[in-house]
Amino acid sequence: MTKYSKPNIVVLGGGFGGLELVRRIDTSRARVTLIDKRNHHLFQPLLYQVATASLAAPDIAEPLRSIFSKDQNVEVLMEEVLDFDLERKQVVTPRNRIGYDYLVVALGGETNYFGNDHWAKYATGLKTLADAHRIRNEVLGAYEVAENLPGNSRERRRLLNSVVIGGGPTGVEMAGTLADLAKRYFQRDFRNIDTREAKITLIDAVDRVLPSYSEGLSAKARKQLEELGVEVITGKKVEDIRDRCVVLEDRELEAENIIWTAGVSANKITQKLDVPKGKGGRLEVEPDCSLPGHRNVFAIGDIVSLKDANGTLVPGVAPAATQMAQHVAKIINREIASAEQKSQPGEGERPAFAYKDKGNMATIGRSRAVAEIKGREFAGFSAWFLWLAVHLVLLVGMRNRMLVLLRWFYAYVRFKPGARIIWRAQKERLEEEAMMEGRGETVH
Repeated sequence: MTKYSKPNIVVLGGGFGGLELVRRIDTSRARVTLIDKRNHHLFQPLLYQVATASLAAPDIAEPLRSIFSKDQNVEVLMEEVLDFDLERKQVVTPRNRIGYDYLVVALGGETNYFGNDHWAKYATGLKTLADAHRIRNEVLGAYEVAENLPGNSRERRRLLNSVVIGGGPTGVEMAGTLADLAKRYFQRDFRNIDTREAKITLIDAVDRVLPSYSEGLSAKARKQLEELGVEVITGKKVEDIRDRCVVLEDRELEAENIIWTAGVSANKITQKLDVPKGKGGRLEVEPDCSLPGHRNVFAIGDIVSLKDANGTLVPGVAPAATQMAQHVAKIINREIASAEQKSQPGEGERPAFAYKDKGNMATIGRSRAVAEIKGREFAGFSAWFLWLAVHLVLLVGMRNRMLVLLRWFYAYVRFKPGARIIWRAQKERLEEEAMMEGRGETVH
């Protein structure tokens, strides 16, 4: 790096952390190369609303090239990272070796089945738009197939059953919205089935839902779920998942749709980094978020295991990823500016990252939610309204904010979700699965 050439900062991942990092870099002094295997930033907190037909995919996604189109010093590459060459300061992709002066790994988490990866065939995770589309097609498709079946058969009952595994925010939001769909939105649309008979079950191995929240809010969340008709099973471990069947230690639950929201692990490619790893394969980083032994390589977000300057274990949530990105960007900007003055990278002491907890919130269907903000607790309509406001503000792009606001308003007034299109019929899916199984393949 010299004062005559701009250093290149390579950022892997266009999620909350990667996006914030690129925005914060002083591109008058540096070039940025943003690499992601997808071409868009995804607002994951609203992904479950795509899965439950409340929103369409473009409402919560924004092309990365559009976001940075005005900054000529930001290059976006749609590539998949295959490996790291930290000695040569290069990232390996299928087509290139991309050199860097600073590397920031912000690849996010993946669905974690806790050593039971074969369950993925029967229980769909919720981390990508593809996952959300699959869940929406299969949930809506199940109701359509049930409408065509005679009487109160076992198959019809199974088609109307859904099981959500994992009682964290995503699981609670998914179960509550599925119940809203069945009990409120769908009942006027079908003639041969009573959608209010649909059974939504939420399961978690710990003894309460939303275990990271206070016991009081956890209890209120459970009460709101049960008022919607969700069966909440806590303190029961999933022993096995088979085709349309969840096996607990004391019972078996038949369900057409099984949705897994119980765990997150670090992106698998990060396992190629030769650094200590914690729970879920998360990278154990230095207090400044750099990798041990590699001062110019940082990791942020879900892939990181870190106790901050206050001794708090940083949670794997979007605000933490954003704050980490801001912290790392300050370090990089300062050192680049220092290098321009001294003609060499800055080697000064770096501050430790300190996480500021701004609160937690989870929605539980129409007019229902729980929230913790600055020591204050909210539940019911007030928490739901706060949840709406915060998520609208955080969405990327004015167009997305307006579309989401209009869709929410329409759904609230008319009791109709706005994205109930199925583009692959249930019968076609079943035929495709049978054909693929015959070949020894798995459909995703």
